[in-house]
Amino acid sequence: MAVEVKQCGGSAVLPLSFRRSLNPFPCHVSFQNTQPPPQLARRFFTLAVVKRSPKRLKYSAPRFTKDDGLLYVEVDPFGSDAWKLDPIVELLKEGAVGVIPTDTVYAIACDLRSHSAIDRLRRIKNIDPSKPLSILCRSFKDIDTYTTGFPRGNGQGLTNIFRAVKNCLPGPYTFILTASKELPKLCTKYGTTTSKYASRKNVGIRIPDDAVCQAILEKIDAPLISTSVKSPKENEWILDPVVIADVYGPEGLDFVVDAGIRVADPSTVVDMTGNSPQIVRQGKGPKQPWMIAEDEDS
Repeated sequence: MAVEVKQCGGSAVLPLSFRRSLNPFPCHVSFQNTQPPPQLARRFFTLAVVKRSPKRLKYSAPRFTKDDGLLYVEVDPFGSDAWKLDPIVELLKEGAVGVIPTDTVYAIACDLRSHSAIDRLRRIKNIDPSKPLSILCRSFKDIDTYTTGFPRGNGQGLTNIFRAVKNCLPGPYTFILTASKELPKLCTKYGTTTSKYASRKNVGIRIPDDAVCQAILEKIDAPLISTSVKSPKENEWILDPVVIADVYGPEGLDFVVDAGIRVADPSTVVDMTGNSPQIVRQGKGPKQPWMIAEDEDS
């Protein structure tokens, strides 16, 4: 079964059965027409609709109440067609929760300024109250705003950690820092009532070295709250965006940005809140000379 998609006076056939599980090679959609005129380019983007689900949350914004489907946008991983991201950015500004690529694995993300979106993200991912969220930042300016910053030294000969960190970012690292008062409470405290809130003073920050992720951050002009995408039943990364749409779409996900299948290589997590930078999880980012691995800690 196929559906005909109109584009600038032409048409193309988009297979509804686009699941990569039936085909080991990614599917591609090709149009007979040439590149649309610049004035129309922003109006057309690849999308697919996931089946309606009674679990899907309802929203007050008209855009959300009109359609219970999931927006699926396929983009060039090198960011050459960033205009396709405009509808995604508009959804994020309206409180949407969706999946975006990073330089490691895919992440479920939402606008840091939307408290309701952060709450929805936790429900969609079913995040345990003890699990922290991370901030996807545009630059070190965001890090300075939502944390107390990097320590100036560790008292053991390393007097300029900030300079060392600048050589790692953008890159596949998550640095745990002390949160500032500017960070929304939902990012630092968990629970549904005041009595259940558990104070959390630290937060993970990232500046991903990914063209698509950076384009989204620049377009929305704000950092995003995120959590990596794992299977809800198995402790494994979900690397195929099509599978992510199948798994989390029925739970209330609003969109998926497809920039290709990723590799199961998460970010390296470094705790910067102690006396020395401690590696909590070794991932894609190489261990730097000034970092201390767990097995080196005496």
